[in-house]
Amino acid sequence: MAADRMAKVTWAGSLMEGSGRIEGVGSGAFGPLDVTWAARTETPDGRTSPEELVAAAWASCYSMALSHGLAGAGTPPERLETSVTVTFQPGEGVTKGAIEVVGTVPGIDRDTFVAQAEAAKTGCPLSKALTGIPEVTLAATLSAV
Repeated sequence: MAADRMAKVTWAGSLMEGSGRIEGVGSGAFGPLDVTWAARTETPDGRTSPEELVAAAWASCYSMALSHGLAGAGTPPERLETSVTVTFQPGEGVTKGAIEVVGTVPGIDRDTFVAQAEAAKTGCPLSKALTGIPEVTLAATLSAV
């Protein structure tokens, strides 16, 4: 079943001097959030950026994909801690994505965990949507159970 998700943003002014606000999202889960060019390229000062939102969405999606893969292999995770860093280079766009995951997964060895982590890196729907990013790295660590 397809699912549509919605976000509403307003923007006032030019790119460099203007500012925007993510007014909210269809679910009501968050908003309003301020967004500016400076938050993308300098100091956030309590404001967000499209890249930060992409990083949050990607980390969530990746965690879901890895959890699903591990469970399907008979080794559901006890816990996954995922962080994603998205690098924005003015004039070039998003140039790098770095995924880091630490998993607590009973009954799995390191090599199998890393293989599952790699599969999630390419299989997660947001990873697929972000294939235009020139460099995507993964650091997968299996925590002692």
